[in-house]
Amino acid sequence: MFLLGGMDMAKSKKKDPAKKVAEKPKQPPKHPERDEFDLEELGYSLSEALEDCKFRMFAVYNKSGSLEGKVTKMDPNTKMIHIQDKYMDVHKVHFLDILSVSNLDY
Repeated sequence: MFLLGGMDMAKSKKKDPAKKVAEKPKQPPKHPERDEFDLEELGYSLSEALEDCKFRMFAVYNKSGSLEGKVTKMDPNTKMIHIQDKYMDVHKVHFLDILSVSNLDY
């Protein structure tokens, strides 16, 4: 190291406070936040829909429109709800993504 005018050149390098690490934009949560009572009520509605084998209307988080079908399976390991629509297509929806379950009145 050499000295220039009594100042150590190695120590004179300071970090520029304007150069900050760019923060990543916040991503929306994967699942909506709900309290324990809402989750318990949802679980009851889903188990009732599984037993009845009737078509229901499901409001699903981050999905445009609603899903109409009947619950065919509830997988406790993956927490996925299998919903079969009127075209016999099976939609696998995470338990926490289901916002509401309502009866269909034709």
